[in-house]
Amino acid sequence: MDTCCIDKSSSAELSEAINSMFRWYQNADRCYVYLPDVSTSGEGTNLLLSPITWEAAFPGSRCFTRGWTLQELIASASVEFFSRERDWLGSKKLLEEKIHEITSIAIEALRGAPLARFTIEE
Repeated sequence: MDTCCIDKSSSAELSEAINSMFRWYQNADRCYVYLPDVSTSGEGTNLLLSPITWEAAFPGSRCFTRGWTLQELIASASVEFFSRERDWLGSKKLLEEKIHEITSIAIEALRGAPLARFTIEE
């Protein structure tokens, strides 16, 4: 939803959008992340035909491949995750170790440390 109106073929518009979205997330009281590919109903199976738990599906969610989600995770003080069924999965704080493992974002950055403390690579 947050990227549908951005002309990604224009580097100037994309750059402006990235900066304004970061500020928008930073100023938000709370961000909500809906994960349509993570289910709490046990839908889906692995190769052994046993149900996949949401904990197992969480790391593979497409949301962690989106630059906007990464901005939300760094810029927002509070992030809440919800499953396809709209069940609460946890907060950024509660899931920070999993989020760190998935994204490699430093725990300190997830906790709101100033970005100037990190290298470009980090």
